[in-house]
Parts: sequence; C-alpha cells; structure tokens
Amino acid sequence: MGSEYYYLIAGLPNISIEDSKLPYPILTFREEVESQLSETDRTLLRLLFLKYDNRNLLELIRHPDGQPDPKGNMTLDEFAELIREPDQPLSEGSKRTYVPDYMKIFIRSYQTEKEKGEQSLILWEDRLTTLYYEYAMQCENAFVAAWFELNLNINNFLTAITCRKYGLNRMDYIVGDNEYAQFFRTSGARDFGLGDTWEYLPLMQRVAEESNLLVRERQIDRLKWDWLEEHTVFKTFTVESLLAWLLKLEMIERWTKLDRAAGEQTFRNLIGVMKTGSNNVLAEFKRNNKK
Repeated sequence: MGSEYYYLIAGLPNISIEDSKLPYPILTFREEVESQLSETDRTLLRLLFLKYDNRNLLELIRHPDGQPDPKGNMTLDEFAELIREPDQPLSEGSKRTYVPDYMKIFIRSYQTEKEKGEQSLILWEDRLTTLYYEYAMQCENAFVAAWFELNLNINNFLTAITCRKYGLNRMDYIVGDNEYAQFFRTSGARDFGLGDTWEYLPLMQRVAEESNLLVRERQIDRLKWDWLEEHTVFKTFTVESLLAWLLKLEMIERWTKLDRAAGEQTFRNLIGVMKTGSNNVLAEFKRNNKK
C-alpha cells in the first residue's frame, strides 16, 4: 500500500478550473511537497516534471547558450554534461543523478543523424515526445500511466483530425505505439475504426468541430480535469490526489497566461510547421476566427 499524506493534502486550498489566479506558483508547490514524499512518490513527481526537461533539451540543442525553464528537474550544467556525454552518469553531487534512458536514446539519435542534414524541429520534437510517453506509460503507478495514455490519445486524435482536414500524412505526425495510435495512423473511417472502444471519442469529435481554438482548449482541459476528479475520488490522501492537484494547478497556470492572440499564434505556428507555405490553411483559420 502506498504512502498517505493526510496533513499535506488537507492543507491544500480548493481549486477550480474557472480560477483566474494561482494559489501557489508551481515551483513553490514542488519545493514545499517534494521533501515530504517517499522516494517512490518523489520519482512520480519528477516524472511529471520531465516534460519541462524535454522542452529544455530541445531548446538547448538549438541554442546552447539558452536558459532552461527552472521547472525542469535538471540544471543547465547537467544538460551540458548530458549532451556532451549521454552515456555517462552525471557528476556526483548533481541535482538529479538519474537520467531517464529515453533522453540518452534521443541525444544519441540526434547526434548521429545531425550530420546527415538539418532536421525539421517537429520531427525531433515528435521523437522525444514518443520516447517520453512510452517511458511514462510503463510507470508502475496505474494512475500516472493512465494519465499519460489519456493525453497521448487526445493529442493523437486531434492531430489525426488536422491531418485529415489538410491532407497531411498521418504517419508523419501520430506519435506513440499503443493500440489507438495505430488506428489514428491507418484507419479511413470517420471514427478511425474505434467504434465504442474509446469512451471519450464522442466528446472529442464534438471538440474537434469547435472552430474557436480557446473554446476547444477549454473543453479539452475540462475533460482532463473531470478525469482527474474521477480517478482520485477514492484516493483522497494518496500521492495520486497530490499529483492530480499539481496537474490541475498547471492547467490554471496555463490559462492565466493564455489569451486569444497567443492561442491563435500557437495554432498558426503548428500548422506552418506541419505544412510549410500553406497560405490556404492560414487563410481558412483566420476566416473562422475573425471575431
């Protein structure tokens, strides 16, 4: 049976997806709780923060003089050491002496192939995302593994819809290798051949039809928020509830920073990378979002 954190969780404020202010900065929350967790549960917390390390790794490969996001597990010096010698353990005394194997695999692949010519950033980002999701979905904690699979399926579904709409090759953009990913890559059916096998398919089909990007993002986050509530209802004082609270906090943080202009720019950047030079795509998006 896992550890339970009665006083720690009882002291957390109630939060709502509609909140417009953060009760805690995410880094402050992490600093306050990490030392109070068991070693096993600290590993789960660090697993969730690896997404910031992934972004830092991609950024530092492109811009070695850049500054990493402090929410990541690893420091700038540790990244430099890892990129220089991916197969060697980090120096004794490093903030994080364990580096997940998927990062080493990614760095070796990048270093081997970069001499063959410049690669599209989205391809490298997809490779790292695939490795990360495969790694996280092997987590022995069922809640954490299921959370990553949910996000993988949602992202792949929306990617498949976008590829279908704009005539892009789904094989190039669907990531991961679970059962649903194979359907999203290959099926020509409107529902990608999933039928009743994915409970969130009807909701996600409605989400995909929403032309307003921010409304759609709200709907997706509400789905995720409800999933977190449902999967922790009987785990009130466990690490799962603590991690769910962190994940909700991240959603609130994102919405406090997101505005319509930023959301539209993000979408334009994505489509621009996926289909370079497609003025028709951008024109259609602008027509659908003139409000």
